[in-house]
Amino acid sequence: MAQNKQILLDNRPQGEATVSNFKLVTVETPALQDGQVLVRHHYLSLDPYMRGRMNDSKSYAAPQALGTPMIGGTVGEVIESRNERFKPGDHVVGIGGWQQYAVVDATQIGYLRKVDTTHVPLSAYLGPVGMPGVTAWYGLMRICEPKAGETVVVSAASGAVGSVVGQLAKSRGCRAVGIAGGPDKCRYVVDELGFDACIDYKAHANARSLSLALKEAAPDGVDGYFENVGGMVLDAVLSRMNAFGRIALCGMIAGYDGQPMALANPSLLLTQRLKLQGFIVGEHMEVWPEALAELGKGVATGRIKYRETVAQGIEAAPEAFLGLLKGKNFGKQLVKLI
Repeated sequence: MAQNKQILLDNRPQGEATVSNFKLVTVETPALQDGQVLVRHHYLSLDPYMRGRMNDSKSYAAPQALGTPMIGGTVGEVIESRNERFKPGDHVVGIGGWQQYAVVDATQIGYLRKVDTTHVPLSAYLGPVGMPGVTAWYGLMRICEPKAGETVVVSAASGAVGSVVGQLAKSRGCRAVGIAGGPDKCRYVVDELGFDACIDYKAHANARSLSLALKEAAPDGVDGYFENVGGMVLDAVLSRMNAFGRIALCGMIAGYDGQPMALANPSLLLTQRLKLQGFIVGEHMEVWPEALAELGKGVATGRIKYRETVAQGIEAAPEAFLGLLKGKNFGKQLVKLI
């Protein structure tokens, strides 16, 4: 059987995550049992939510167990099968984790899904036609509820989720305003993704300064906000929200290292009669078929654009993940395993 390199969670972070929290091991892949398939991973997805799973604290999901491969989405190819629904050569997407191979019990519905790479690249099933894309679709369509002529703002606008939010908002006739880190990312958001404006949050020392820039970029105020960051960015956008605005709370990466994040003016939620709703996309599987149909068609026809940052080899996963948490990636962060 194949030798399988894995990245385990070796110990829990104390504050900021470091490379020392992870451990590289090599194990033998076990022989298949009835109903199982062996998948060789081509790409591994790195996502901000993984940082929260490293902590032993109350959350929407159980903490990552120590001594086990880090959780993560994967795409790859079936190498061996003892399941009639899958055959060698099938391209599949699943949650194989930070490892080169995975033995999957394919009798459990939802653990593994065949995908068509004729018009959509395999890696895109971890980005715009995968969990990040459906996250963008659900938060925008079901919580922000965009209407033509409204203004939608999204933080982390050049990332895997935010980039899709803005493009979907534009397709609904909205003004799309991004917030991203650095002039290169802002140029990409406007020139390539088609947003109407993008604000470089790194050019602003505080929420007041960022709010003034947002006033210029969104002169009619903000009707829908897709939140990925929290902290100063959330304070700034709250100050520009219109009455009865809607906020989809997807992530708060500014606080993933455990630092408390105070809200400067929570009374705005009341005075502006705002709806703020957190969500976990895996709890809304009923929308996935509709969302994936639109996203897949968008990528296949070139209407939905995306960018990837690709690290090479399983050994590169920890450093790439830590870079993701600091915004060093551009677009979707992947690890190429073959």
